[in-house]
Amino acid sequence: MKTLKFTKMHGLGNDFMVVNGIGQDFDPLTAPLAEWSDRFRGVGFDQLLLVEKPSSDAVDFRYRIFNADGSEVEQCGNGARCFARFVADKGLTDKKEILVETAKGVIIPKLLDNGLVTVNMGKPRFTSSEIPFVPVPDEADDALTHMVMVGLETVQVSCVNMGNPHAVIVVEDVQTAPVAHWGEAIESHEQFPERVNVGFMQIVDRESVRLRVFERGVGETQACGTGACAAVVAGVRLGLLAEGVPVKVSLPGGDLFITWSHGEDVLMTGPVQTVFEGELQYS
Repeated sequence: MKTLKFTKMHGLGNDFMVVNGIGQDFDPLTAPLAEWSDRFRGVGFDQLLLVEKPSSDAVDFRYRIFNADGSEVEQCGNGARCFARFVADKGLTDKKEILVETAKGVIIPKLLDNGLVTVNMGKPRFTSSEIPFVPVPDEADDALTHMVMVGLETVQVSCVNMGNPHAVIVVEDVQTAPVAHWGEAIESHEQFPERVNVGFMQIVDRESVRLRVFERGVGETQACGTGACAAVVAGVRLGLLAEGVPVKVSLPGGDLFITWSHGEDVLMTGPVQTVFEGELQYS
């Protein structure tokens, strides 16, 4: 039997099993992640976060993310904040600003004195090949919105890649939006060859929105950091949200603050909470 130490953490209810892969041997590809993610028979989590040594001296750590279904994904904003708090709390670094290698580039979490964490999430991408997305004929490659058929309904989505793919839908009321139905249908839609996270955004005013996110490989979560970034970016591009100021994104689990200007990096600020330390055995 193998023994694995882990930490349970969450960012606004988006919860994680965080594993130190530097201080212990762990192969996520052979571990029973789907069993561990079960909220009744396992640890219970949306994603497992793995801390690894970097592949070069140019960064401090490597960051890998695995969904509850065992699939590996490129990025997770709430997870990035938990990652930063974890490596600091475990004494793996004494830096306040950390360079972290991900599957889609380097992100820079910064630990603030008030306990919040700000993450530079890099620049958003919009072209169809970068999402990736297969547009219908005559649609511009980086159009502000694209059309996706869900059954007999045509849904207008804004596509943004924040290190992982997002389709943002502007709705009148997030409480009555068809999150489960449209989320499931669009997540695995043939126009998204690598699947997609689906955000449902209600504009409150130019500096605040309400958001629900149906995450790829997980379902609806309490919060999604990259989803909040994608929603604000889409809102700014559509002229619905203010540019260059913190926009409050109210998710079921709490609030994030996202700042973006055209051509600039996206900044995300929010809280992190450690829930408990654990240890399990597996074969």
